[in-house]
Amino acid sequence: MITGLNTDVAHDGVTYHVQTEDGGLKNPFIITHCFVKGAIIATKKTSYADILKADCLPDVVKDLMNEQHKQMMKEVVSGGLKKKKSDEKFGEDVISKKSLDEVILDFLGKDDKEKT
Repeated sequence: MITGLNTDVAHDGVTYHVQTEDGGLKNPFIITHCFVKGAIIATKKTSYADILKADCLPDVVKDLMNEQHKQMMKEVVSGGLKKKKSDEKFGEDVISKKSLDEVILDFLGKDDKEKT
C-alpha cells in the first residue's frame, strides 16, 4: 500500500482539500476525495484489480494515484467542482415544518390510502 497524497488548492477564495489513497492489494482501488470545510464534494474511485500481477505494481499504482490526484486538482482550478454554499445546511430542502408526530401520521395515512 502506498501512502496517500494530500493537497490544498485555492480557487475563487475557497480552499479545497484533495486527498488520494490506495486501498492496497486486498482492496485494489485508488480513491480521491475533494473536500470543502470537511465535507466531501467530489469522489473518484478507480480499480486496479486487473493489474495486480504486474511486476512493477507499486510504481504503476503510484503513477495512477498521481494522475488521478492531478486530475481532481485540475477540475478544482477549472471551476469544474462547485463548492457547497457555506450557509447551506445539510438536508435543508427536506426539512419539514411539521412535528415528528404529524410526519409519522401523514406517512401512515398514505399507507392506508394506498390500500383502499
